[in-house]
Amino acid sequence: MVISDFFLTPLFLAIFYGLAYLIRPAVTNQFTKPYFIRALSFKFLGCIALGLIYQFYYKGGDTFNYFHHATLIHSAFDHSFTTGWKLLMDNGGSKDPVIAPYVAGMFWHEPNSAEFLVSRIAAFFGLLCFNSYAVISLFFTVASFSGVWAMYIAFAKIRPHVYKQLAWTLFYIPSLFFWGSGLLKDSLCLGALGWLFYALYRGAIQRQVLLKCSLIGIIAAYTLISIKVYILLCFLPAALLWVFNETHAQIKNKTARLLAKPLFIGLGAVIGFYAALNITKGDAKYDVDRIGERSKITADYIYQQSVQQEGSAYHLGELDGTIGGMIKLAPMAIVTSLYRPFLWEAKNPVMVLSALEAFFFLVFTLRIFYRVGVFRTLSIITSTPILLLCFIFSLTFAASVGVSTSNFGTLVRYKIPLIPFYLSALYILDDITKANVRMRKAVQRSLQPA
Repeated sequence: MVISDFFLTPLFLAIFYGLAYLIRPAVTNQFTKPYFIRALSFKFLGCIALGLIYQFYYKGGDTFNYFHHATLIHSAFDHSFTTGWKLLMDNGGSKDPVIAPYVAGMFWHEPNSAEFLVSRIAAFFGLLCFNSYAVISLFFTVASFSGVWAMYIAFAKIRPHVYKQLAWTLFYIPSLFFWGSGLLKDSLCLGALGWLFYALYRGAIQRQVLLKCSLIGIIAAYTLISIKVYILLCFLPAALLWVFNETHAQIKNKTARLLAKPLFIGLGAVIGFYAALNITKGDAKYDVDRIGERSKITADYIYQQSVQQEGSAYHLGELDGTIGGMIKLAPMAIVTSLYRPFLWEAKNPVMVLSALEAFFFLVFTLRIFYRVGVFRTLSIITSTPILLLCFIFSLTFAASVGVSTSNFGTLVRYKIPLIPFYLSALYILDDITKANVRMRKAVQRSLQPA
């Protein structure tokens, strides 16, 4: 960050807040209105804190690498609009001699590079703000917040009774408003996941504004495919099962509903498997045929780097490069993603916050299972479509990132897509059990003699 950031940041913050106050009446109601500006403020706080920590604590990192590439693209525009536009529209790997002097300073200029795509998005925002790092980060934060707010609207419509708890879950968890803000891939992916969830709920479940929801869903899915396709791979099967379960529940004829259930489940499994194969086909990192091998390479590399730098490494067991080997380590990976680092494993202030979060997840989970009972809890989950979606996605995603990461610092950032779904599911489950208890007590009172 430079001096100009300190002048431009307040100006653009004022612009963003002004726009937020203008659109708030259209995207809130009397219950959700108090959280809109407050939640946006937490995101901005996380964005600014992220930049400061990367600059003064980590002294470098991905966020500044994206900005480095964006600056090179911005300098191409200084040379000529044509040169800048060619570089901005380049999908990576171009040998055009016009852009060669700028490409020479890049290390992410590869075909279909997610990192280069994020850098190009940053460069586009940079054209609107004199290439200010802080303001580009604010643009990324607004994009992330829009998706998180859309996710909140959908969850609040599904279970209005817990809108306060849902707001806390989506807006005030430190990991979400810190790692889910600023100039990082995670900000765009969190926003895209929120919009995809909203589009599915409004379009496929409520069957409203179908054209709008289809367009939002396509853009959100394309964003995830282009940046972090594994998020979509974990979300898609659970989302399809959710849509089919909700559609099945709306069939009024009992016989038709009974016959349709295996059809819906089978069709969803086929579509999910087909999509998983074709979305990643030919992808060097995420092709299903190579995903076990890539997970082993990634996990081993991150672990070795962590050990060399005396970082927060963890080891779940030996990966053999196969999907079967990943499945074998999945239970421990889920525990690690959701409930670690433990308090005694935290080695720095950032990890202490993450350990406190993980400790809360563990206590909250055990509290619900203890009060409700394991079998009854599982029964409620399997009979409630939204809970099935949340837990299947959360556990699948936890297993995938837990197996392939091997470093708590990296894991804290990678696991943020599962946090809103896992915690929202816990609060919805808690509310359902309380409602059932109140109903049973009311029935018992009504049966008592006067």
